[in-house]
Amino acid sequence: MQAATVGVAFGVQSDITIEAADAVVLETSLSKVDELIHIGRHMRRIALESAVGGMALSVIGMIAAAFGYLPPIGGAIAQEIIDLAAVLNAVRVAFPGHFLTDF
Repeated sequence: MQAATVGVAFGVQSDITIEAADAVVLETSLSKVDELIHIGRHMRRIALESAVGGMALSVIGMIAAAFGYLPPIGGAIAQEIIDLAAVLNAVRVAFPGHFLTDF
């Protein structure tokens, strides 16, 4: 497990394996590992959408402000709306996708 990038322990037989593992699956079923991989991919995709989308909208706002199309108060309000949109997009992690397993 030391050479692996991610360690998964099945069950709770040994405290040593639980401490060494990155994830502990209480059920001894590979379907739970598949579900864990799908959840991880889903979370990563949503986090990237929030981060890249928020940065892109902020850059657009800064360009508009630099050219004088966005006053300071409007820029502050726009930034808060962008932050709120990024947070609301991240809340989607709580809702699982349609398919969490391949089989």
